Amino acid sequence: MSISKIMCAVDLAEDSKPIARYTANLARSFGASVLVIYAAPSLSQYVGFHVPPNTIESFVDEITAGAEQSMDKFVKENFEGIQAEGRVLVGYASEEILRRSVEEKCDIIVMGTHGRTGFDRILFGSVAEKVVQNSTIPVLTVRPEDLA
Repeated sequence: MSISKIMCAVDLAEDSKPIARYTANLARSFGASVLVIYAAPSLSQYVGFHVPPNTIESFVDEITAGAEQSMDKFVKENFEGIQAEGRVLVGYASEEILRRSVEEKCDIIVMGTHGRTGFDRILFGSVAEKVVQNSTIPVLTVRPEDLA
């Protein structure tokens, strides 16, 4: 199997740094490029809340703008010396990761998993689980706390 393009899906939280280091090492080993993505929530994800649509739209725009600034900094700090590009997408994380991995012809997806169980898992779901179940390419999931 040849790996020339790796997708690294992150949430830009502190837990994303070990995932980035792992991905960077993998990219160096294969001489691969990296596409780092973050999926910001879309307007449709807030439809059930009783908030005026223009307020929600402003909120989503602010999240996206902040995420783009954070992404630029994140890529510079964690992927030095590697051909890496960061992108902020808007939508449901698992759907955006899957769609973009196909569009960008990625060979593998690397992403973290928080290992939620019980009520947390029911309440928040698992983006990693949805990606693993539906991806047409290999998915490598790692627990950030195991890499620290």
